[in-house]
This record gives sequence, C-alpha cells and structure tokens, in this order.
Amino acid sequence: MNKLTDIRDQLALERTRLANERTFLAYVRTALSLIAGGAVLLQFFTNQPSYLLVGWLLAVGGGVVLLIGLIRFFRVRAKLHQDDSV
Repeated sequence: MNKLTDIRDQLALERTRLANERTFLAYVRTALSLIAGGAVLLQFFTNQPSYLLVGWLLAVGGGVVLLIGLIRFFRVRAKLHQDDSV
C-alpha cells in the first residue's frame, strides 16, 4: 500500500510540474502577443501620437508579463524541487 501511495505522490508532483510549464508557456504566448500588437501599432501608425503611446505601452506590458511569468515559473519550480527532496 505504501508503494502505491508513493507512485500517486510522484505522479501528482509530475502533473504539477507539467502544469507549471503550461502556465509559463501561456505567459510567454501572452507576452509575445502584446509585443506583436505594440510593434504593429508602432510600425503602421507613426503619424498618430496616441497610437504610438498605446504601442509602447503594449510592448512594455508584454515585457512585464514575460518577466512576471519567468519569476513565477522559477519560484514554483524551486518550491516543487524543495518539496520533492523532503
């Protein structure tokens, strides 16, 4: 019975690791979309200051989202590694 519990715990930990990776990839996808949207506005609406401002805000926002995703990914990964070794 103990062996079965160990296997379940290992599988649960692996599912959590995979969920962490999927969440990180969602952050990356969102960041790239924001940066691409900002780049489009910066490229095609150079004569309109309001669009330029929104374009820069989107690009910077994409960078912030990517940074948040990286921080969260590594924090959760470290916590999972810490729980795995206990």
